[in-house]
Amino acid sequence: MIALTRFDRYLARLIIIPLVSSLVIAAMLLLLDRMLRLFDFVMNEGGPVSVVWRMLGNLLPEYLSLGIPIGVMMGILLAFRNLALSSELDALRAVGISYNRLLRVPFLFSLFFALVNFGIVGFLQPTARYAYENLRYELRSGALGASIKVGEFANLGKGMTLRVEQSLNQGADLRGLFVRAEGKDGQSLAVTAAQGTFLSTDDPDVILLRLTNGTLVHAPGGDAVPRVLSFEQHDLPVNLPAMTSFRKRGEGNIELTLPELGALVFDSTADPEARRAASATFNRRLVQCLVMFMLPFLAVALAVPPKRSTSALGVFVSLIGLVTFHKVTEYGERMGTLGRIDPVLAQWVPFLGFFALSLWLYRVLAYVPGGQPIGALDRWFGKIGSAVSGLAARLVRRSSWRDDALSAG
Repeated sequence: MIALTRFDRYLARLIIIPLVSSLVIAAMLLLLDRMLRLFDFVMNEGGPVSVVWRMLGNLLPEYLSLGIPIGVMMGILLAFRNLALSSELDALRAVGISYNRLLRVPFLFSLFFALVNFGIVGFLQPTARYAYENLRYELRSGALGASIKVGEFANLGKGMTLRVEQSLNQGADLRGLFVRAEGKDGQSLAVTAAQGTFLSTDDPDVILLRLTNGTLVHAPGGDAVPRVLSFEQHDLPVNLPAMTSFRKRGEGNIELTLPELGALVFDSTADPEARRAASATFNRRLVQCLVMFMLPFLAVALAVPPKRSTSALGVFVSLIGLVTFHKVTEYGERMGTLGRIDPVLAQWVPFLGFFALSLWLYRVLAYVPGGQPIGALDRWFGKIGSAVSGLAARLVRRSSWRDDALSAG
């Protein structure tokens, strides 16, 4: 059991607040764009708005697989940046506390969230993705009680068509209805009504369409004369179409848990293309979990700014690096699935390269006297900033001189 000192607890408090804040912000930003598209999709399908939140809840594990590494990295980075800017880090180093000792608490956070990420990408994300696809299927098929679109012809069961001019009270009060039904023996029924509403019956496969103040035209078929009658109230039974059940989980690799993917990868009797696709997904999920253990090295190396500098360049470099690594592994998974690159190399080569870069940056900070991993980058960006500021100042002066000359003329 590792005993935590007072300093370890202090460092944990510094890490936990930005970690949780960054995790929540990253997850919300990733969900925001999808939320707008889901609202548009649900409205077009005529489904209830509440289903959007259920769909977003099923997408949350997928976005947490990126949000958790971002949160852990930002929590460690901002905590060590705070220590560096307040000179507490220099005091700790002066009393003999090494960077390796300072990494104890960050690695405990990384271990905990690596286990959390393993549970998410290995088990929760596949089942949540399947539930999300199931909701999409139910929306498209009408199983979620999708409303009839106003002004469009809708099929109600076999041989029945309905058109509604106006819908009030969330579909409970329909106005301006037209209904046409055709029977197997050639008979047809056309109805127009001022008002209508749907009522449930004892049979779950049949609903009742109650029409008010309308006209009914019944055509018996053949040479028989159609009958026309007016009514104040008429009940028309509607047979609901049979709903086919949704497919079983596992048709896509994204819906397979980590043990299921592993079993498919090592199944010599399986289809080679299926094994290759499963290997690409399997290795990427392992990399998503193991990347947590490189974050302390990268975050600490980029957290400490150069002396006499308060630059936040390390924050931006770390975010860009982590997101780029995520996109590279995502692209490698697609290429590995298509067979254009070995699925194992597509994941482990970028991982080992990123890990080696993180270790090198940490070594420069911890073992090179006066080493600053981002010192060169900070100087380059400082020169670029000075050049841009000087150019802007010259443009402003030229503009003012031109204005003075015009006013004097």
